[in-house]
Amino acid sequence: MPWLARGAVLVFALLAASGCGQDASTPSMTAAPLVPDIHSFARPAEARVTHVALDLHADFAARVLQGRATLTFVRRPEATELVLDTRGLEIARVLDSRQQPLAFRLDPAVEHLGQALVIALPASGDQVVVEYRTSPEAAALQWLTPAQTAGRIHPYLYSQGQAILTRTWIPTQDSPGIRQTYEASITVPRPLRVVMSAEMLTADGVDAGDGQRAYRFKMDQPVPPYLIAVAAGDIAFRALGPRTGVYTEPTMLASAASELEDLEKMIGAAESLGGPYRWGRYDVLVLPPSFPFGGMENPRLTFATPTILAGDKSLVALLAHELAHSWSGNLVTNATWSDFWLNEGFTTYFEYRIMEALYGRDRALMLATLGRNGLLREMADLPPADTRLAIDLRGRDPDDGMTSVAYEKGAALVLTIEQAVGRDRFDPWLRGYFNRHAFTSITTQQFVADLQQELIGGDAALRDRLDVTTWIEQPGLPAGAAQVASPAFGQVEAEARRFAQGARAATLDVEGWTPQQWQHLLEQLRPTPLSPAQLKDLDATHRLGDTGNSEILFAWLRVAVARQYAPAVPALERFLTTQGRRKFLKPLYEDLMASAWGQPLARRIYAQARPSYHAVSAQAIDAIVK
Repeated sequence: MPWLARGAVLVFALLAASGCGQDASTPSMTAAPLVPDIHSFARPAEARVTHVALDLHADFAARVLQGRATLTFVRRPEATELVLDTRGLEIARVLDSRQQPLAFRLDPAVEHLGQALVIALPASGDQVVVEYRTSPEAAALQWLTPAQTAGRIHPYLYSQGQAILTRTWIPTQDSPGIRQTYEASITVPRPLRVVMSAEMLTADGVDAGDGQRAYRFKMDQPVPPYLIAVAAGDIAFRALGPRTGVYTEPTMLASAASELEDLEKMIGAAESLGGPYRWGRYDVLVLPPSFPFGGMENPRLTFATPTILAGDKSLVALLAHELAHSWSGNLVTNATWSDFWLNEGFTTYFEYRIMEALYGRDRALMLATLGRNGLLREMADLPPADTRLAIDLRGRDPDDGMTSVAYEKGAALVLTIEQAVGRDRFDPWLRGYFNRHAFTSITTQQFVADLQQELIGGDAALRDRLDVTTWIEQPGLPAGAAQVASPAFGQVEAEARRFAQGARAATLDVEGWTPQQWQHLLEQLRPTPLSPAQLKDLDATHRLGDTGNSEILFAWLRVAVARQYAPAVPALERFLTTQGRRKFLKPLYEDLMASAWGQPLARRIYAQARPSYHAVSAQAIDAIVK
């Protein structure tokens, strides 16, 4: 189809969609649809990894993981090689299931992708063992010193595999279309604790001698490799409900548990829309502040930034988003990174539905309006080709496709479908969609086929009204997109105009405003030519530079940088040096680098902050500042 990436020479076999929501059966090499994955060296149509067993030791001094990965695979009878994705791994040797050496080679490195590890398959057997160690610079792994943690006593390690960084710590077929089960034994120094995106088999670990403890895990449901995740550090736990809880450093546990106390209710709201939650537990790990994303939807254990801990639950929509990924993204996954909108568009729509169920339609509409406004602003600055849902990522890092287009334009399409048929028809189709494709990875083409067969059917008028091909292939937001507008924002816009025209900050009618209304006010004021006196009045009256809400602070700092307001620089510097969330960092550094006033500030602050940023954030900011 036109929206699939063309020209790829590597293919993978998709697992057949499972019926009635049952777990996918054991993969086989039977005929299945083939689609290209331009971001993987793997040749899974010949030999495909189905299970990964890790036995790794964490060396915090050397900043490496070292050990072995035992890979179980299926293959065609004529296959002679198993091709894996790696980047920066030091391969010691490769063995067969009888511990006999196998020939292997590492092909030359390719930008963004790393190196293909090509293993000569044994004549018989379905396992190979790769003995290896990671690089201290492995992009998926961040090794934190005690000073970079909340407790400041013990070191910390966490991984971030999306999109194609798992290959920097696990030699496997690192494609979202090649789902794998996994198990792991991770050994760390006492008294550190390990958690993973899997069932924990040894909650307290087992003695491994020499001051070490080993923690064991298993994931019996097939997941894409980017969802294999690990963290180790001074980690405590508090239960929040029968199947929910929060992990974090002990000094943050009470505040995190209070902020996330509605997790169990969130699952109930999500199940009413998506069907049963199929992953057992849903826990959240609140990480140190260098984590580059708001959250990462690792199955069973969402990784989250501490910037969501506002103290008033005003930012818990992020957890609703990550929970929604348990259906759209984890259960049904984009087959390639050009199909990324399937993960994020459905999830963003799902997030708004969860927030509506828990906190009311007004709250959901405010969030959706902020999202739509952000989409329109970002699309104005993107190349038109990158505003299509099916983005062309040939020769590019898949992170280039992780813009609000995948999230908010994708959500706008889903909302447009919902409004075209009504929730009475849409909601059963959505549950059926998750059931029909459960534990598989699908393409945009397969989504369109499902929509046509299961929802549109022979209704030609509905098909023409939706015009899904235009959404997928054409740039921008189609004219027929469902509209979102929060009635509460009308008052906000009126107050923004009054302030811009000279009203004092103390006279603004802000009683009872939600954080989302404050965000909208500041977004309205950013392009306004406010004077230093006005900015001083606004900050002094409403303490914007001291707020504990990271979204409001971010919006205020963008206003201040746009107006080159020097008194906000200390707050700006604190914000840029105490958290590493790419969503906040990238726009602020871009704003600074846009002016002669801001460029020296950006360079000075970045020189100080870069060592504390995860590679995902540092890579993005390098391109801006350097």
